[in-house]
Amino acid sequence: MKNYDLITPEGTKDLLFDESFIRREIENSIHKIFRSRGYCEFITPGLEFYDVFNHNTSYFPQENLYKLSDSKGRLIVIRPDSTIPIARAVATRLKDATLPLRIYYNQQVYRTEPALKGRSDEILQTGIELIGSQSKTADLEVISTAASALKACGSEFSLEIGNIAIFKELVSRLDVSDSKKELIRQLIETKNFPALNDLLDAIGTSSVTTALKKLPALFGGEEVFEKAKKVMPDKKISRILDELSDIYSNISQICGYDCNITVDLGLVNKTNYYTGLVIKGYLAGHGDEVLSGGRYDKLISEFGYDIPAIGFAVNVDAAAKVNAKNTENLHPRCADAIVFGTPGRETQALIVAERMRNDGEIVENALFDDINAVREYAKEKKISKIIIVGEEDGSTEAVR
Repeated sequence: MKNYDLITPEGTKDLLFDESFIRREIENSIHKIFRSRGYCEFITPGLEFYDVFNHNTSYFPQENLYKLSDSKGRLIVIRPDSTIPIARAVATRLKDATLPLRIYYNQQVYRTEPALKGRSDEILQTGIELIGSQSKTADLEVISTAASALKACGSEFSLEIGNIAIFKELVSRLDVSDSKKELIRQLIETKNFPALNDLLDAIGTSSVTTALKKLPALFGGEEVFEKAKKVMPDKKISRILDELSDIYSNISQICGYDCNITVDLGLVNKTNYYTGLVIKGYLAGHGDEVLSGGRYDKLISEFGYDIPAIGFAVNVDAAAKVNAKNTENLHPRCADAIVFGTPGRETQALIVAERMRNDGEIVENALFDDINAVREYAKEKKISKIIIVGEEDGSTEAVR
């Protein structure tokens, strides 16, 4: 007996007409921004060898991957991320390419999140990777592009920037296990102050634990940097803060002070191939981030090519969901006309319809034998005119 032939797997869904249209509109708007900045599209396979994602298992634990085997019994995964396959391709196929490389992508990723009910396992991401530059200008280009991409999503947005190097530098000084460091990261990311304080108190009081306790509370505007310097233990972290402060000041000038860009030193993204600047973007009406990214200067070196990189990804499905709420009148354009051929004139009707399409109109061919059925259909579909092709030239009939 068939039990699953009428439904989709958990974490996936069908997108019907309006949903597909809204999503495509967002994609097109964002891609226009990418192309205007010199980015070219890059497509990686939907299937990758498991080894591609097994360089550092903390990036994507195997229990979060969709896995299968190929015809030779080798372990394959369905792509859970776009950045790592692009890193693989750059390191193996683009070593001789002129740097920097400006890449954009638009493809599905698949991750199983059993503990997060309601989250999609299938996500359409579009994003950029700026590869081969470690300059401040590269950081500013990516952040300003992220702001433009969020703006193109058609809703009020906010953008947060931080630097994960601060957190990594602090936890590297703790004599604790990797699992405990990961727990500290999770508590900072979720801003769970009580649990974080209890855990750090158990480790012991020091300048490092004091700074880690303060980290998730250090968010806001320019005042964050002075507050942070008062609790950070040394000049090395102060230099990171100075660099981030400079980025914040410059990006505020580029994007305008009304762009709602804030600093959050508690940004400690789960995908921990990030090495420095991190970015998160939000749209009004959606609780989770819609955009995330950052600098990952060591990832490509894992594939044998040591060059820096920075990028971000937009969750297009999440952006489309917000748009569906905010743009009630945004629907696919209906046909301008429908062409009906009387008996014996069907071929001529198809020719007339094609001629109209060449002039830029959206035209349907009538698939009914009776003109009254065509009228009912046109009224239902809100098609404003019917072209009737008979013995004479086509006559036009307005639909009321």
